[in-house]
Parts: sequence; C-alpha cells; structure tokens
Amino acid sequence: MKPSNELFNLIDSLTKSEKRFFKLNSTLQSGEKNYIKIFNFIEKQKKYDEEELKEYFKDEVFIDHLPSEKNHLYKLILKSLRAFYSEQSISAQLKQEIKNVEVLHKKALYRECSKFVIRAKKMAKKYEKFYYWFELISWEKKLLEEAYEDGHFNQDINELIQEEAEVIDKLRNLAEYQVLYSKINLIFKSGGFSRNAEEKKVVSELENYHLIKGKNTAISVRATSICYYIKGLCAASNRDYDEALINFRKVKLVIDKNPDIKMDLQGRYISTLTFLLNCYIDQQDFVNAEKFLNEIKDLTNQKGYDSIDSKVKIFSSIGIGEIQMYNRKGDFEKAQEVLTFINQGLESYQSKLTKEKMLLFNYSKAYSLFGIGDYKGALKLMNLVLNDNEKKLRQDIYSFSRIFNLIIHYELNNFDFVEYEVKSTSRFLNKKEKDYQIEKVFIHYIKKLSKAEFAADKEMIYKAFYKSLDNLLKESNEQVILEYFNIKAWVYSKIKKTVFQEAIKLQL
Repeated sequence: MKPSNELFNLIDSLTKSEKRFFKLNSTLQSGEKNYIKIFNFIEKQKKYDEEELKEYFKDEVFIDHLPSEKNHLYKLILKSLRAFYSEQSISAQLKQEIKNVEVLHKKALYRECSKFVIRAKKMAKKYEKFYYWFELISWEKKLLEEAYEDGHFNQDINELIQEEAEVIDKLRNLAEYQVLYSKINLIFKSGGFSRNAEEKKVVSELENYHLIKGKNTAISVRATSICYYIKGLCAASNRDYDEALINFRKVKLVIDKNPDIKMDLQGRYISTLTFLLNCYIDQQDFVNAEKFLNEIKDLTNQKGYDSIDSKVKIFSSIGIGEIQMYNRKGDFEKAQEVLTFINQGLESYQSKLTKEKMLLFNYSKAYSLFGIGDYKGALKLMNLVLNDNEKKLRQDIYSFSRIFNLIIHYELNNFDFVEYEVKSTSRFLNKKEKDYQIEKVFIHYIKKLSKAEFAADKEMIYKAFYKSLDNLLKESNEQVILEYFNIKAWVYSKIKKTVFQEAIKLQL
C-alpha cells in the first residue's frame, strides 16, 4: 500500500510562524520526543519519501510503529494550529467563549458564566454567527432557570423565546439560500454555463424561486449577499453579463458596507471580484476588467487575506484573469509576461489548486502560446487538459479543448491526424446535449480543410467558413465559443494572410 502523504502535506503547508509556534510548544514538555525527530526530517523533504525516512531512523525503536507516530504528530500539529489561530477568527473565539461558559457552569459560577454568555452573544449577533447565537441563547435560558430558582426574576423568558425564534428564522433563511447556491454552483462548475434546455430550466426555476425573485426575502446580511450572488451566477450561466454585473456589484456593496462580516466572507469576496473581472472580460470592457484585476491584487495587502487559502484563491484569480484578458485582446506578448507570474505561483501552490483551476491555467497558457505561434508548446499544454477529463467537471472547457486541439494540429500541418481525430471529436461532441450549432459547422469545415491540397481550394473553404460563422455568430447563443477560442478571427487571419493576434485586434 502506498504511504499516505497527508502528514507531509500538512507540514509542507505550515508557515514559518506556525512551525515556530509548534516547536516552542513542544519544548514545554521535557524529554526526547520522537514526533519532533519525524517533524524535522519531513520538513526538509521536497517530496515525501517514506523509505528514506525509515532508512534514516532504522536504528530507532519508534520506527517499528511509524504509522501511529505519524498519526500522533498529525494530531499534535492540528492541536498547535488550533491554539495558534484561536484568536484569529470569530468562530474560533466564539468556540472558546462557549467552552468557558460550559466550564464556569460546571463550577456553579453562574454569575460569571452569565457575563461570558452576554459578551459572546453580542459577538455572535454582530457577526451573524447564527449557530453560536442559538447555542448561547440555550445557555442563557439555562442560566435563567438557575436565577428563577434563586429568586431572581429580572429577565422575561418570553423575550428569550422570541429572540430564539428570530434566530431560528434567520438560520433557516440562510440555510435555504445555501441550498439554492449549491444547485446553481453545480451547473456552473460542471458546464461553465447552461448548455441545454434541461439546465436552462433548472436555472429558470432558481431565478423564479420566491427567495430569489421576491423583494426583501433575505433577512440577514449574509443571506442578502448570497441571494445576489446566486442571481449573479444564474445570469452568468445564461451568459447575461449585464444582469450578472448588476448582481455581483450588489454583492460587493453589501459586503463592503459590513466590514465586520466582510472579514468572515473572504472567499465570497474574492469570488465576487473574480466574477466581476470575468464578466467585463467577456464583454470586452477591458478598462473595467483592469480595474477589478487591480482590486484583487490589492487584497494581498489587506488584513485577513494572508491565509494560504486566501493566497491560493487570489493567485488563481489574478493569474487566470490577467492571462485571459490579454488573450481576448490578442495581446499575446503581454500574456507571456503573465506566464512568468503564473509559473512562479504554481511552484508554491500547484498542490493546493483545484482541478478546475489547473484546467483553466493550462487552457489559458496554451491559448497564449498559440497566439505567438508556439504550436508545439500549446499542444503540450492542451494534452494535459484532454488527458485529465473529468466527466462532471467544466465540460465547456473539455468540449472547446477538442476544437482547439484540432486547430493546433492543423497549424502543425498534421492533416492526417486532423482527418482521423475529426471523427473522434465529432462523436464526443454529439454525445453532449447542447442547443448551439457552432461545433457542427467547425467540424464540417475543418474536415474539408484537412483534405484540401491546393491553396486556391483552401481559400474558397476559408471564405465559405467565414460566411457561415458570420451568420451563425449573430445569434448570442452561438457566441459562447468566442470566450474560449476566437474562431472567427482565426479564419479571418487565413483569408487576409495575417497573424492571429492582428486578426483579433482588427475585429475588436
């Protein structure tokens, strides 16, 4: 059985401060510690090698029960991290306060316990931590019973019951929005946009759901932000970028107006800015796209965005957003400059990136190399995309990668391969339920081009191809391909005998 990398991954993710804190804590215990020996050895490894670890400690007794030692170390690191971050998040602080409440109550120190409850409840209310707020009300009711038994009737139980009902309503309201978010997020993550009548029906049902369509249906700041976020996702999945921009701007406004809650919604805030950036890129409004790209870059200097999770999200948003912006503009030389930033970031964060982000990185990098005529480099990256096909993840990328792959091979003069691969690509695309025809038109003409032997014949095919594209792309539903590959500019470059990037710029 292959050794687990979990301990290595955890140690590798630690910052210098976290490592220092862990080691300082370990010095509080006397005696030699096997777990520190293991920690120090793994910390120096670039890649986890358990055989190397076993060989190095072969004379140590603990190596005979290495799995339990590793498990012990893993738990100690997590315990150290909990202590390290105990004051750095509202949830951690509230958990600590509730533990204090529980301890004081067990000691029958009810008056002191009540002070902790009141203080923690104010915090839970301020940051809309409804689960903790609900639990603290339960403690308050319990303390009220103790007070009644002691002859104190200063607080009305009915007030607490009313407050509890309001918190439950807010909790239920937020939970319902989170369910709706999960539904639209599934469509977006699987397809990138609503591809067929069935998915469009689901999006339509979400758009018309009473909590989404109605006014003043969100009864908390958190619920309001997720409500607008869902509306934005629904619009983006239908490629209605004007409506998407309206709603994502509202998300940003709601969060910006509530700085306390903003600190706890970092992931949503980064995603909101990223969607605003992407919508402006898709609208070819590069001035506003650059504005929001800079806003995302500025987050790196703001308090609360220094966790690895936030750093990975910010890196992905900047890297993918900036290279896609230059690709869409046809400024492929600038895109090459972004590649340096991306490749440096991948050295630090690749193991922490989701598969979706790696797909977007590889596709965007391939496009930028194609733009400067490095077709072999583009093909190498495109193979990484095509060879890692998840059946339920971003099928938009996989579908258009098939088309892009054929174009790369065509530019490499691999005409026999194109003729062969067209059949496979056609079968793949036909299996996908979609309501647009652009792919069929592409397959029809690329097949003709791969068989054409004379320049005059190819020129006629290019012109017919361009005319078909020009008519088809007048329909907004068919324009989706331009967000992945500017096929119209590519055909135009062949007719005008110019380079791809110049053809893009001429058509902007």
